[in-house]
Amino acid sequence: MRATGTGPGPITPDGSPVEFYTLVPAEDEPGHVAAVTPHGGTVLELGCGVGRVTHPLVERGFSVVAVDESPDMLAYVRGARTVLSRIQDLHLDERFDTVMLASQFVNTPDDTERRELLDACVRHVKPGGSVLIQWMPATSQDRWRAGMGRTDGDITIRMASHEPVRPGVAAVTMEYGYVRDGVRKVWTQSFESLRLTDDDLAAQLTAAGLRLDRFLTDDHTWAVARPV
Repeated sequence: MRATGTGPGPITPDGSPVEFYTLVPAEDEPGHVAAVTPHGGTVLELGCGVGRVTHPLVERGFSVVAVDESPDMLAYVRGARTVLSRIQDLHLDERFDTVMLASQFVNTPDDTERRELLDACVRHVKPGGSVLIQWMPATSQDRWRAGMGRTDGDITIRMASHEPVRPGVAAVTMEYGYVRDGVRKVWTQSFESLRLTDDDLAAQLTAAGLRLDRFLTDDHTWAVARPV
């Protein structure tokens, strides 16, 4: 299943609705980066989107290179150097204090793609630096049910459907909504997600030349890895 998306405005190759993400603020991501990056250090943000995390990082004094495969997403990024590229194809002649791979990219069921994503992290992190990974642990995925979600002000995020398609892999469709001046806009994003345990993640990192250092959050959704 290839990731797809529907709704008004541009949709990126992974199904992300550009307009919706311009409405979503950063959550705890800037703090996670600050926890592993020297003050004023360098950050490579892989899959930066519209810059909802980029902008707070720049405000905190970090030097950020923001990478995305969507020119529609990158058009919104300010204050950082931007690079239009698929993560897997990225070869910059520099290394960074922290490389951030968010958006649960490592939960892709495609083994080759997952390894290429991690290889890109390894290519660009400094010796002794940090690779900051957002992922979805099996303990969280096992609780997924159609209809679950949340509402934050005018923004609604809901799991519209969740269907097992083969052992360890689920097909998921998310529904995103936004209401302004009485007008509601709705987008969907569909993708497949691989069930990964903590041990599975550690093994994937080891195979790519990384060592799982620690988890930053109690739910383990943010992990820090170090180059071996």
